Amino acid sequence: MAPCRAARCSCPRALSWLPVLFIALVVAWSYYAYVLELCLCVLCDLSVFCSLAGIYLAVFHLCFIMFVWSYWRTIFTKPANPAKEFCLHKADRDQYEREERPEAQQEILKRVAKDLPIYTRTGSGAIRYCDRCQVIKPDRCHHCSTCDTCVLKMDHHCPWVNNCVGFSNYKFFILFLFYAMLYCLFIAATVLRYFIKFWTVSCCGVELEASFTNELPDTYAKFHVLFLFFVAAMFFISILSLFSYHLWLVAKNRSTIEAFRAPVFRNGPDKNGFSLGYSKNLSQVFGDQKKFWLLPVYSSLGDGHTFPTRLVSADPELPPAEFQSDSRSPGNGPSFPRPLSESQNHLLGNNVHFADDHLDDDVPQTDRSHTVTVSMESES
Repeated sequence: MAPCRAARCSCPRALSWLPVLFIALVVAWSYYAYVLELCLCVLCDLSVFCSLAGIYLAVFHLCFIMFVWSYWRTIFTKPANPAKEFCLHKADRDQYEREERPEAQQEILKRVAKDLPIYTRTGSGAIRYCDRCQVIKPDRCHHCSTCDTCVLKMDHHCPWVNNCVGFSNYKFFILFLFYAMLYCLFIAATVLRYFIKFWTVSCCGVELEASFTNELPDTYAKFHVLFLFFVAAMFFISILSLFSYHLWLVAKNRSTIEAFRAPVFRNGPDKNGFSLGYSKNLSQVFGDQKKFWLLPVYSSLGDGHTFPTRLVSADPELPPAEFQSDSRSPGNGPSFPRPLSESQNHLLGNNVHFADDHLDDDVPQTDRSHTVTVSMESES
């Protein structure tokens, strides 16, 4: 029975690699069709096109290397999991499992989580706890049923990379989409002229000059080039929409899960709760050194467990004039919510008060150094 059970478990794991194998085969074929069939067999046969083939090959290999590099990092970067501090101790776990009342279980979780940097809860206001992994979920952490583990800042599980896209590899995933789109665009743009000549000769029956007909000889290379354009154009259109959507998510500092279900803070659901403005949102994913932005090397900010929050429901991309003024504030200008310290921002505190004119007067200097800032100005 044991060998049969092991075979059943290994079968889905093997099948999960089929999308990756499909992408690998398509990329390998595109390399053969472009480099050997087009550049070496077609263009290099004509001395006038040797320099053009060299330029094509140089740009093609640059796009190819960056695409394969970022795809490799996306696949084989292990998803980041919650630290041990978020796991229940054995005594607390045994007590939690013995309790049958949800209220009593929540009291145990509140006691354990009171010193943890947790600012979000479930829609009902409960502590976010994973019964399968037996961990208190950090902010933006979710359980992946496919990987059977909790993933920090989980975005989604992508079958095309056979991996969870989350905090550890989200930058690599964005670069994978970018370089895949650039790879397909370059192929489609350079193959287009030969694709047009093929249909001009085949469909219109027009006799072209010898120099033109020799560009695309009547061999198998013609069909490789024809099919290469269709595949590159099809993948470019599909990847462009996906890349645009994820670029919008990065600009808004949201994950795919948060785009469909807003995180719940102390003052309720807030879809812009983690948004700090365009430039800071980009820095969280790509890092604060722009020279590493286009390289598939790890440069994201933070540890995946804690994230700065705005603590206001207004959209940070709106101009300051959009906010309503407070009649209690001096002057006629708009009044902005004062930033809360980390201790006051904690959802699990018993004595929570909302912002007033002297909210931070009694905050110690150590707490002030960790104050979560509020970005109220538009950043382009």
